[in-house]
Amino acid sequence: MKVCIAGGGRVGRYLAQNLLANRHKVVIIEPVEAQCRMLADTLDISVICGNSISTDTLRTADVASCDAFVAVTGSDEDNLVACQIAKQEFGVNRTVARASNPKNRGLLHTLGVDTVVCGTDNLSHILEREIETDNIRQLLSLGGGTASLNEILLPADFQFAGKQVMEIPIPGDTILVSITRDTEFIIPHGNTVLLPWDRILCLTQDDSLHLLTEAWGLTDK
Repeated sequence: MKVCIAGGGRVGRYLAQNLLANRHKVVIIEPVEAQCRMLADTLDISVICGNSISTDTLRTADVASCDAFVAVTGSDEDNLVACQIAKQEFGVNRTVARASNPKNRGLLHTLGVDTVVCGTDNLSHILEREIETDNIRQLLSLGGGTASLNEILLPADFQFAGKQVMEIPIPGDTILVSITRDTEFIIPHGNTVLLPWDRILCLTQDDSLHLLTEAWGLTDK
């Protein structure tokens, strides 16, 4: 997925490093020029020098092409406004904001931010877990947020259509639980053949879902 991060401080840099390690695309918006140069040199990513609550800055960052917008500046007010602009003006599907003051958590959510995070340790996992696409939907979070039960709809052009499960890459800690095909319910085995429009129920660790969707060619961006 492609993620725009507003705020290139310690939290933004930490999040960018984790997303890059998991092979996601990242662009950062940061107002301080010296910090922008450091981020560009250190992370080798696109860094836009500007204010994250400026529509022009968000347009320069091509926020409209992003799957998610994450605001982690030191200002809860700026994080709220940036998320609102990203969603309302650029149509970003998922917005995530950091709340430095826990008392603001409910307010940010009420005013339109999809996910509000106070801590930072699991920010990248929270972001990955809550991003949904037309093909992938999280049904249940498990293990204190370290795993999830997901439904994957195989598209018409699924690259492994007609192949048996044993022939298909299933990376990481992933278990295929069931397949729904029209009205038929199937328990998958090694010789089970996957077909377009199958609905796959799978159990994954947080760091395995993106590996599975990439291996199956389901990553949009």
